[in-house]
Amino acid sequence: MSKVRTAITGVGAYVPDYILTNDELATMVDTTDEWIMTRIGIKERRILKGEGKGTSDLGTGAV
Repeated sequence: MSKVRTAITGVGAYVPDYILTNDELATMVDTTDEWIMTRIGIKERRILKGEGKGTSDLGTGAV
């Protein structure tokens, strides 16, 4: 049996444009910016928005 040789020949990155802050999140669920920051340390998160958008769109944006 022959060996299959592979190599990582490149990397890419893509960050969605939409930013969801803790203050915005606090209007959707019962939490506060302070609670999130002290327990998790997250200040904001990037969200992929749009009808029919998925993880494959993130990969396409990274190319």
